[in-house]
Amino acid sequence: MAKDDLVSIDGKVSDLSGGGAYKIVLDNGQIITARLCGKMKKFKIRVVVGDRVTVGVSPYDPTHGLITNRQKSERGISS
Repeated sequence: MAKDDLVSIDGKVSDLSGGGAYKIVLDNGQIITARLCGKMKKFKIRVVVGDRVTVGVSPYDPTHGLITNRQKSERGISS
């Protein structure tokens, strides 16, 4: 399946499982497991719990996905 066939959905990283799998809570409340895509591994982009991410989900198996983008977080700002 080509990367263009994936459906892009935004969510938040809730947990890091073993083997590089992340648990993502989507904006609609559904929980899926996802892995980093190849370019994120190549450029060593770190994803930690609490980050907002964009996940590419296959229409054939909506329980698994690829993390394709990490949005800028406001971790350094304290209130």
